[in-house]
Amino acid sequence: MTTRRWIMPSLLALVMLLAIASIVVGRIVLGWNVWLDQDAIGRTILLELRLPRALLGIAIGAALGLAGAAMQGYLRNPLADPGTLGVSSMAAFGAVLSIFFGIADLQPWILPASGVAGAMVGMVALFLLAGVTASALTLVLSGVILSSIAVAGIALVLSLSPSPWAAGEIVRWLLGALADRSLDDLLISTPLIAIGAVLILGARRALDALTLGEAGARSLGIDLGRAQWQLAGGVGLVVGASVAVSGIIGFVGLVVPHLLRPLVGAKPSALLIPSAVGGAALVLAGDVVVRLLPGGSEVQLGVVMSLIGAPFFFALLYSMRRQVT
Repeated sequence: MTTRRWIMPSLLALVMLLAIASIVVGRIVLGWNVWLDQDAIGRTILLELRLPRALLGIAIGAALGLAGAAMQGYLRNPLADPGTLGVSSMAAFGAVLSIFFGIADLQPWILPASGVAGAMVGMVALFLLAGVTASALTLVLSGVILSSIAVAGIALVLSLSPSPWAAGEIVRWLLGALADRSLDDLLISTPLIAIGAVLILGARRALDALTLGEAGARSLGIDLGRAQWQLAGGVGLVVGASVAVSGIIGFVGLVVPHLLRPLVGAKPSALLIPSAVGGAALVLAGDVVVRLLPGGSEVQLGVVMSLIGAPFFFALLYSMRRQVT
């Protein structure tokens, strides 16, 4: 109990330290005096590049961590995650379609709205394919199907793209990054993430009741249909808004709940907020790492997160296989 009491303060302190590091670290190291100096270049870097990047890292990390914990709690499956189950890919497909047809430039909100629409379609398709009581194999296969559809659609869009430069920009965006993001990206994505988070947190009671099974949840008065659509909307909003501004940053929602579950307990509702804070910490840490790696240009954040998450996913799947056999 004492350990659990210190989890949230420790995570919040870690996020604060990493946010400071995200603001300070880069090709140009910013000192504390940048807040007081009248140096135009330093203040421009601080206010237009570093600060939005750090805040966006917190928002996107929290969104992905929260979505992963919610999906694992609802599906009662440790392999559930927006990235591994194709929801992030479907969000990216929706966003890419809006870019390809030229409607993303009409209004700033169209791109994130398209990402949200794609993510919601992915969530509904996942529920239809896998159901609430899906086995690990069914869940993984459902994710493979959704990812394959999304990847095929994105590949078709890229092959039909009239401009090689535009196709290259789409590919680079799909790899996931926080570089060159502005306050406008933050202002567009944060409200959608906040609304989605409220919907997910509003389903806490349903997530806890589902640990007793569908019959047990219904006996406690839980409307499973409402809970399903509420979670589909919530996860669709947070994942779609995140992917629309940063591209695909995978495995955050898979890794963070697994790391925190032994510390906070297996109760799904108790894992939601710590996973959001832990997700923010993980994304900020990854974004600091990409700026410290040597090279002429930054490695994409999505690539670094995949290098961390893919072995973790493999180890988790292997351990589950050994338990079954």
